[in-house]
Amino acid sequence: MILTKAQYDEIAQCLVSVPPTRQSLRKLKQRFPSQSQATLLSIFSQEYQKHIKRTHAKHHTSEAIESYYQRYLSGVGKNGAAPVLLELANEVDYAPSLMARIILERFLQEHEETPPSKSVINSMLRDPSQIPDGVLANQVYQCIVNDCCYGPLVDCIKHAIGHEHEVLLRDLLLEKNLSFLDEDQLRAKGYDKTPDFILQVPVAVEGHIIHWIESKASFGDECSHHAYLHDQFWSYWNR
Repeated sequence: MILTKAQYDEIAQCLVSVPPTRQSLRKLKQRFPSQSQATLLSIFSQEYQKHIKRTHAKHHTSEAIESYYQRYLSGVGKNGAAPVLLELANEVDYAPSLMARIILERFLQEHEETPPSKSVINSMLRDPSQIPDGVLANQVYQCIVNDCCYGPLVDCIKHAIGHEHEVLLRDLLLEKNLSFLDEDQLRAKGYDKTPDFILQVPVAVEGHIIHWIESKASFGDECSHHAYLHDQFWSYWNR
């Protein structure tokens, strides 16, 4: 389905005051019943990520980190089973997975002899059972599973959806009897950066000649189009 700029702007404006929760997504679907859940989730995620980028710095000052950590310790000291970290993230309007990373890094700095590496942090976020504190492990887990825009669970979902769309695109090309080379075949030929598929015989679509196809399993707003043009598409076009 093609979304007009006016429809996109209406959805984006509606998201300004909407917290990033699954309950909000359900309300959004009720507000825009003609749009698919996947479209709304993709727009929701992109708009929220823009918000996080704008406010990221204020959450990473030494004062903010120490304040969050002390509030976390006070909260779990009163009730370690309560979703202290998740509620803190929602209160200060920060992604739960990113708040979990802040607290985990601060905890390890206090309890480990050497500063934790990025790979160690990432591994613990992917598998909270590795965290050497049961209460914190549970708090981090709650943040990961309740974050619909960031975190290792979201990354896995995005990767799976991206792969699924590439498979669907391949099936469509085969169904249309179009001759193409995929990424693996192109890399074998020595290409370092390639689109998902290059058509060996270009085709015409709505008056445009198509030489290659790049599959993006997300909503294409102006910001993402600009980024993809700069990072990928112009180099493909120039070739």
